[in-house]
Amino acid sequence: MATGAQSDWNPGTYARFRGLRLRPALDLLRAVPPLPEGPVVDLGCGNGAAGPALASLGRTVTGIDSSPAMLAEAEGTGAYAALHRMDIAQWAADGAAPALIFCNAVLHWLPDHAVLIPRLAALLAKGGTLAVQVPHQNNAPSHRVWLSLAEELFPGRVDPQQGPDVLRPAEYHRLLSPLGELHLWETEYYQQLDACADGHPVRRFTETTFARPILAVLDVAEQARLITAYEAVMEKVYPAGADGTVLFPFRRMFFTLTV
Repeated sequence: MATGAQSDWNPGTYARFRGLRLRPALDLLRAVPPLPEGPVVDLGCGNGAAGPALASLGRTVTGIDSSPAMLAEAEGTGAYAALHRMDIAQWAADGAAPALIFCNAVLHWLPDHAVLIPRLAALLAKGGTLAVQVPHQNNAPSHRVWLSLAEELFPGRVDPQQGPDVLRPAEYHRLLSPLGELHLWETEYYQQLDACADGHPVRRFTETTFARPILAVLDVAEQARLITAYEAVMEKVYPAGADGTVLFPFRRMFFTLTV
């Protein structure tokens, strides 16, 4: 799921919340309409969590990612006919036009959606579908507080424009409606995070994704200082129950575009 801009992803820490991260992928796949002939591309396949479900479509499935560690995990699923390591922003179809380009929790790491997404749609077979899911959580405390505290503690060190970002729903609608049949929706998942002996559950969830580029520019001592401050806020915003679990609302945006 890495894009090439960051250090390699850690499959172990990412998979810690595997079930919670997989459910949106399955919800996205269930929304895909009947497909024409052609292969399936799992663009930003990460550790291959969605691979078995995609393989159940009965098509050749190719996975694309730039993380060697994640691709090694994906290979172990046995779901992919081929796996290619590359910057997913530069990927282009090689061979038969895909019936489905599946982008689960990855495009928010890439810039220039107004150019990128129409380019991906143009690669599809006639009647093919581009299926996309992205976190839409940047304005929630779980994400916003990472940036606000980093700027407070280490002014100018973190560029908020380098982190994950998405367009507003109305912008996607305006951009994509002329290209085909568009279905656009949001879902807020009420996720129960298990108690963690090594930190607040929301911190452990977000530090493996959204907070990666923020923590990457800090040294170990600075990371510890930021994490301590972040957890103090999370304990108030997302309080743990008596058993240490936390109910964590998480919003995601979806769309399918059939051309």
